[in-house]
Amino acid sequence: MFSWIENRFALSRKGAKDFCQGVLFTAILDVALMLSAVYVYLFFSDYLPTILNPSVAVLRSPGFYLITGISFMVILFLIAVLQYRSTYTVIYEESASRRIHLAEKLRKLPLAFFGEKNLTDLTSTIMEDCTELEHTFSHAVPQLFASLISLTIIAIGLFFYQWQLALALFWVVPISGLAIMISKKMQRQGFEKVLKVKLAMSEAIQEGIETIQEIKAYHQESSYLEDLRKKADAFEQNLVRVEIITGGLLKSAESFLKLGLASVIIVGANLLAIGQVDFFVYLMFLIVASRIYNPISEVFNNMAALFYLDVRIQRTKDIDLLPVQSGRTQFQPDGYTITFDHVGFSYEEGKQVLHDLSFTANQGEITALVGPSGGGKSTTAKLSARFWDADTGKIFLGSQDIGAISPETLLESFAVVFQDVVLFNSTVMDNIRIGKRDATDEEVVHAAKIAQCDSFVRKLPNGYQTVLGENGETLSGGERQRISIARALLKDAPIILLDEATASLDVENETKIQSALSELVREKTVLIIAHRMRTIANADKIVVLEQGRIREMGSPEELKEENGWFAQMLYRQSEASST
Repeated sequence: MFSWIENRFALSRKGAKDFCQGVLFTAILDVALMLSAVYVYLFFSDYLPTILNPSVAVLRSPGFYLITGISFMVILFLIAVLQYRSTYTVIYEESASRRIHLAEKLRKLPLAFFGEKNLTDLTSTIMEDCTELEHTFSHAVPQLFASLISLTIIAIGLFFYQWQLALALFWVVPISGLAIMISKKMQRQGFEKVLKVKLAMSEAIQEGIETIQEIKAYHQESSYLEDLRKKADAFEQNLVRVEIITGGLLKSAESFLKLGLASVIIVGANLLAIGQVDFFVYLMFLIVASRIYNPISEVFNNMAALFYLDVRIQRTKDIDLLPVQSGRTQFQPDGYTITFDHVGFSYEEGKQVLHDLSFTANQGEITALVGPSGGGKSTTAKLSARFWDADTGKIFLGSQDIGAISPETLLESFAVVFQDVVLFNSTVMDNIRIGKRDATDEEVVHAAKIAQCDSFVRKLPNGYQTVLGENGETLSGGERQRISIARALLKDAPIILLDEATASLDVENETKIQSALSELVREKTVLIIAHRMRTIANADKIVVLEQGRIREMGSPEELKEENGWFAQMLYRQSEASST
């Protein structure tokens, strides 16, 4: 049973057990709420005859009803406390576990997933879907199952007690429930449409925030706002349509339930007239009828919430079912030479990016990947760190296939400087310390000085304790890139990947950093991607990539003599710089 609950509602095993406990206590509470009907029935059966006939003795004293009333209230209070803890409190804990589980899942996914997945949709799944699951599981789903259980128990008891009145009371329930179930497909399609148009609107808002400079620069404010207005209107219209359909069906079902009360009045009066039931039984059923339809209405409301929840559950399950990258967590390489052996790769089926790549990046040497844009340079470098897995062929680190090593374990041996630098909304010190979490302040400052960061950091309001803002918005492109280089210097890993690491630097700072990097890369394996030929002047090996294939390979001197692509590019850049 626990396995079914885990799969049906995307819960952990502990969450499934807590869910069952919550359903149990909620059902007990629902049944316990009928104690008031029992109390009223006992009181009237005892005192009403004395009003009609004063000579009739009272069976129970007022003290009995006082103690019984207090006892019922204490029982209800204790059950309510247990019910609250078993639903609300544990569901919040399960929600936290779900978010952590999703974060762990995302951490283990290949980066190809993030290239294919809409990030707005992903954020919506982690934040909004989890919030809705938390709210619905604390306020609706346990109550739904508990209500079904308690109503079944109450119905069975009433049918055994007086089946005619019980039938008059409950005949409306299956008909109303059937109407709700028939509408399930319609409601689910409506909810899916609402989520789709809401996502489109969220994407438009995020896009506007991220591209506000371009929108203003090209006077596209009116066009952007008109498009956003259309998407907002589409969301509003679909939301209203779903609310009308769902609300109309629910209210129709609830209205039909009220016929049950009329049935109890009519059938009970007839049975009372012919002497098949006494007045107290009739009174008890009237009391039950006045209360029983409210929890049934709640069942219908919760069923609609569950239909809506199914869409969000499926979205979280889709992430959970994605294949992860795995491998050994123990890794002791016999050297840090990287070897590509007939490697092929594609981001999506039918669109090959790399074709039969074979080359070696030796430890202690600088291997430069050059070539025209779109040739596969960055993809090749990232494959070496297992950001993706090759489709064909193998990549070795030393003599070990990196496909058998956990990506996190593998990346301990890599220091990476990307072309697109990402900084966090934290201090300069913390942003550099990402390279080595236990680094001292002195080590951080030393790395910053080598990366030519110290001079501009000292000018910031609080020096190394200055908060940089979101993605380092207070720094220039070159300053942000130097912070990224300082991270790599601080990590001091045996393998270094430099993807256009000096692209945003001026000639003076580039020269300084090249000098610093020459010390950093000594006895290490270096893969460097660059378009500036002067950046790779000291490279030991050049690999020219064009359209995912190796066009040329050799030392700079060898490629100059061949007078191929590399030599031509070197000549063009030299000619351009001299004019």
